[in-house]
Amino acid sequence: MSTATAPTSAEKTGARTDEAASLIGDARERIDSLDDRIIGLIQERMAVSSVIQQARISSGGRRVNLSREMEVLAHFRDALGKPGTALAMTMLELCRGRI
Repeated sequence: MSTATAPTSAEKTGARTDEAASLIGDARERIDSLDDRIIGLIQERMAVSSVIQQARISSGGRRVNLSREMEVLAHFRDALGKPGTALAMTMLELCRGRI
């Protein structure tokens, strides 16, 4: 019968020293916190986008304003480079058609 031992901090992080493992562990906690904030902001953006879409549709307009989406895509591309465009596309997809 084998006894499994829990992986050490170094093993979990891929670090070769306990000091590096500690630094990586702390940084990962910060990343997890940032990810939670980013998710919350995207959810907030989705709610605001829904309000905009409802107002546009109720006034006889379309659900999506393509020129505005192009502005958003350009903003993300300018700030983050080519991957920013993909990120913005995903975000816009999350925010479309929720009504």
